[in-house]
Amino acid sequence: MRVGGQAEWLLEPATPAELEDAWRVIHERGLPVRILGGGANIVIDDGVLPGVVLTTERMRRVFRPMASTEEAGLEEDVSRGEMALPHPAEDPRLVAWAGCTLPALLRAARDLGYSGLEGIVGVPGHVGGGVAMNAGGRWGEMWDVVERVRVLEPGGGACELTRDECSPTYRNGALGGRMVVGAVLRFRPEPKAAIEARMREYLISKNSVQPVTEWSAGCVFKNPDPELSGGRSAGQLVDECGGKERSRGDAVVSSLHGNFIVNRGQATATDVFTLMEDLQDLVAERTGVQLEFEVKRWRPEG
Repeated sequence: MRVGGQAEWLLEPATPAELEDAWRVIHERGLPVRILGGGANIVIDDGVLPGVVLTTERMRRVFRPMASTEEAGLEEDVSRGEMALPHPAEDPRLVAWAGCTLPALLRAARDLGYSGLEGIVGVPGHVGGGVAMNAGGRWGEMWDVVERVRVLEPGGGACELTRDECSPTYRNGALGGRMVVGAVLRFRPEPKAAIEARMREYLISKNSVQPVTEWSAGCVFKNPDPELSGGRSAGQLVDECGGKERSRGDAVVSSLHGNFIVNRGQATATDVFTLMEDLQDLVAERTGVQLEFEVKRWRPEG
């Protein structure tokens, strides 16, 4: 969104081990902490955020695990060693650290002939955030391929969880405040050409209706329960209520999609927050539907 202030402290671990050490020390010292991945669905307030911002920006590895291992393989990139790996189709899995970008993950899967995640093509951000919020769209979600995830507990310490232990839902990885370290992802073998064709089709469709070249934080609201909204999406509700192209300062509702707020250049976080609340109030007053924010809002008070 290109708005917001500064972090009081910024920590940039480069490996899962460094991340876990930082997490432990932060909790031992009782410091407030926020987790920053790619920042794709966050709007940060103006001013200084107290406490620690812990970013996964340097934790970008994605690799194939050993076929026989029962461990997540989050610490070692076995593809760099001398051990021969089985044919990709025999074990269609990837290990991705939290800071691996979603576009990089999709490219790796496509090149290996791994299908199952094409539906998130065009979604920015990192694996950690994608797992935590179950990123996705009309063609699929992140948790469609998650087999196992390594997480840090809110009070410190680490553990691994299977999909069944998390029970993810729409835009919610159901991690209970835990931080993602990395994930084991299981795909379906499929010809690379078919995967590329599907990704191209989905991307063309998204680019035709979303302001992908402008500064935004993605969809502002979660789509409401269809039974409450008459089957209308959040963007359709905003549009039907006259919210499209409303503005606060340089923050404006996109003319392409009612569920996107874009920064025309000089918007402040206050402009964006106020416009988000304007739209929420507008839809509630005219339809009775209370839209829930999908964008995360970082404010000094928490």
